[in-house]
Amino acid sequence: MSNTRGRFTGLSAEDRKRLRAAGRIAGQVTGTLAGVTALSAGLLMRQASAARRIIPMAEAPPPRGDGVYGAKFHGKPLSLVILGDSTAAGYGVHRPRETPGALFATGISRRLHRPVQLHRLAVVGSVSSGLPWQVDTALEHQPSIAIIMIGGNDVTHISARDDAVRHLGDAVRRLREAGCRVVVGTCPDIGAIQPIKPPLRWLARRWSRQLAAAQTIAVVGAGGRTVSLGNLLGPMFEANPARMYGSDRFHPSAEGYARAAAVMMPTVMAALGEDDRPPVPVAEGMRTLPEAADEAVRAPGTEVSPVRSGGRWAQLRRHPWFGESRHWFGSSPGSAASAVRAVG
Repeated sequence: MSNTRGRFTGLSAEDRKRLRAAGRIAGQVTGTLAGVTALSAGLLMRQASAARRIIPMAEAPPPRGDGVYGAKFHGKPLSLVILGDSTAAGYGVHRPRETPGALFATGISRRLHRPVQLHRLAVVGSVSSGLPWQVDTALEHQPSIAIIMIGGNDVTHISARDDAVRHLGDAVRRLREAGCRVVVGTCPDIGAIQPIKPPLRWLARRWSRQLAAAQTIAVVGAGGRTVSLGNLLGPMFEANPARMYGSDRFHPSAEGYARAAAVMMPTVMAALGEDDRPPVPVAEGMRTLPEAADEAVRAPGTEVSPVRSGGRWAQLRRHPWFGESRHWFGSSPGSAASAVRAVG
């Protein structure tokens, strides 16, 4: 109490009255904010429950698609592993050739004119904490390249972001130490999914972008490459949801997976050393890694790759796709056609 009296020394009775009134108002405001926060949390929980009722749980695993692609070509098969969640596994499609793994394997085989051995290790419903076990199995296959797509379930399950990012970074580091090239499709924009309504949609969008940026920093820092997916397919999905979404209105349809694979394919080929893009001027394509991550999140479809392993600088590129003429970060007009041909 003596400290309190000291602070009021020299104040008039009117000043003391005003201070007490301000304290009462501050307390009321704090209580109101707490009430609003509680109401918001309750609303978000109800919306999340409603979204879960609308979006069915996985009832059966997607077709695996494992095997050799391009068997007509000669040479030792290139080992490709697909890690991640239901998006990487291809949940919602009915034919092995429609899964992302098969699309990537077919595209790589056609571009390199060599057989590709596909191992799909992605698990429906997986969060990033499940990656260590997937990597354990992947390393048994001595992979030449790993493609990882993960993050959506970390957002919907409200996983600890730092832990999710750490697991992804560790997975990339282990694969790179084994000599495996790594390409990661970062967290998609969960807020673009139709069954999720505002305000949960707005929060989901913010969480998705924050996770995608953190994923980019971790992956590139560990020596991998990323492609920001974000809401890249959002306008197409909104314009024709029956065509682009699967029956659960949450996962992509076969065509949706094909488009996502085509967006990532140029980066996959670049990781394999088959990069026909022109050099990128330093002033246009170089950023510090945090700046590159932030820019990639704001411009879905952007590739971020390390300038050198463990460095603080990153290079950005964006490829044209599906006939769109884009010239960001050194992309070439011919890349779109080749990307589509590679996936097709």
